[in-house]
Parts: sequence; C-alpha cells; structure tokens
Amino acid sequence: MKIFNQTRQTLIAINVTIADSFLSRQVGLLRHACLSPDEAMIITQCRQIHMFFMKFAIDVIFVDAKDRVTGLVKAIRPFRMSPYFWRARYVIECHPGVIDASKTEKGDMIWVEGWAKNQTALPLTQ
Repeated sequence: MKIFNQTRQTLIAINVTIADSFLSRQVGLLRHACLSPDEAMIITQCRQIHMFFMKFAIDVIFVDAKDRVTGLVKAIRPFRMSPYFWRARYVIECHPGVIDASKTEKGDMIWVEGWAKNQTALPLTQ
C-alpha cells in the first residue's frame, strides 16, 4: 500500500499499515523500535494522538473524511500530545522529515493506494 500527496504529486510512504480495530488503534506504533523513512501507519477514527511510552519521534498528518489534510505535527517527540484536530477522521504517522520531504501542507489532498475505506469505520464514534 502507498500513500500519495495528490496536490503536490509526492510520495509519503510505500510500506503502510492500517490500525482500524480498537486494539490496533490503542497500540499504534508502541511496539516499534523505529520507523523507516518509507513506512507509515494510518490510524482510523483519530483526531489526536499521544506519544506516551513511544521510543522515537514521528511526523503526523491529520486527514478529514474527504482525504484533505486538516493538520500537521512535525517531529512530535515521545511523551507529548498532539493538538486536537476537530475535522480529522484519520492520521498518518510517518518518519520525521516526511512532511517536509513530501511538501505536504494543510489543505492538500491525500490518496492511499489499495485502501478500500469502509465508510462505517471512518466516522468517529461518540
């Protein structure tokens, strides 16, 4: 699976994991020792992340239900929390520097190759 920034025509990641169950969303990248520059994790139903007990920094791209970037957090370090992005429906967690390398900006359109999004999984449950 690959993630592209359609607006900038740039590649964000080529090795993508999806966390779409309650347990996989809670664990996220906690079991990883590091993240390579071509790896990313998509966490569904997410408007904010925490970095408690993480071992490394990451870039985070917050995306709304229409696949538009609603927020960016560069190189968030362990034991920090991101801002809360009200319109976000999923996040892309990637290697630090990917936001700059892909020239991703707020408002850009994201496309995930091979991800058949289940519309019932994307809206946040209240």
